[in-house]
Amino acid sequence: MKFKITHRAKGSRARTGIITLNNTRIETPVFMPVGTKATVKSLTNEQLKEIGFNIILSNTYHLYLRPGLEVIKKAGGLHKFMNWDRGILTDSGGFQVFSLSSLRKITNEGVLFRSHIDGEEIFLTPEKAIEAQLLFGSDIIMSFDDCIKHTATHEETLKALKRTTLWAEKGLSYFKKQKKKEQNIFGIVQGGFFKDLRKESAEELVSLDFDGYAIGGLSVGETYQKTFDILDSCVDHLPKEKPRYFMGLGTIKEIEEAINMGVDMFDCVLPTRNARNGQVFSRDGNKQLRNARFKHSQAPIDPLCTCKVCQNYTLSYLHHLFNVKEILGYNLATYHNLYYINSIINEIKNKIKA
Repeated sequence: MKFKITHRAKGSRARTGIITLNNTRIETPVFMPVGTKATVKSLTNEQLKEIGFNIILSNTYHLYLRPGLEVIKKAGGLHKFMNWDRGILTDSGGFQVFSLSSLRKITNEGVLFRSHIDGEEIFLTPEKAIEAQLLFGSDIIMSFDDCIKHTATHEETLKALKRTTLWAEKGLSYFKKQKKKEQNIFGIVQGGFFKDLRKESAEELVSLDFDGYAIGGLSVGETYQKTFDILDSCVDHLPKEKPRYFMGLGTIKEIEEAINMGVDMFDCVLPTRNARNGQVFSRDGNKQLRNARFKHSQAPIDPLCTCKVCQNYTLSYLHHLFNVKEILGYNLATYHNLYYINSIINEIKNKIKA
């Protein structure tokens, strides 16, 4: 992987850059649509390319359970399995294991948990998390981390931080022994909502020399101010010459704020999940398509949006699709939301370049 910073904004830490993964060129800042189970829900790969996405995110935990490693291996890796010839970043599954608090047991060796599907007992180690992502052929592999709740004490957070560093060391060691030349690995900074621990985590991971660095454990229920107070202090301890990735950030306001702080990469289920629930983005505020006020509206979702949904379909028609639960509604709303967030980020990139 190559990362080149192309422009820096005056008056902020915002920058534009280019990540080169094999033959894929990714301009940053970049939003990565979430394709948790090897699909961005309701969209085809052709539609993702049409919008302009060159990288998506999939999830190790879910793919580990279904379809399973053997199926993806026989397909020749995740790219061939899902017929996607551009970049793939795979989350290690740390956050998903965190969400299974009632079904797990954590030790320094790894996590013992029960599948949310059939209750099968699985022991996931930092090495196994990397092994799975290597098998997938992921362009960017994420280190396995210990994500904790935002209300954790300093002592609890320090314990999780040390475990995250230990797992990062183990995973990176395994990666270096097994990796293929074209694959890359990012470390994940933890440390909860304590600036001293965020600094400690960042410094420990930077000393290991990952290809890039993610900021994890934020946007998990805390206030907006708390999120960006911690992010602001965290970014200063990460290398300027490597990509910075904020995990799980998905609103335009939050992404713009993080870009101003020098973050390059983002992902979130919000645009796609909201779309399936009938909520679409627009410059005059989010709109709930099921709302009766759109029953007779011949206007598009957003008059300034150039996506094919806004160019070809009215709010009245979309309102109808959602009220009768037609699948096309999910597709069109998802297409619009991802197009919208991508176009706003493109506008931000152009401002930075200017």
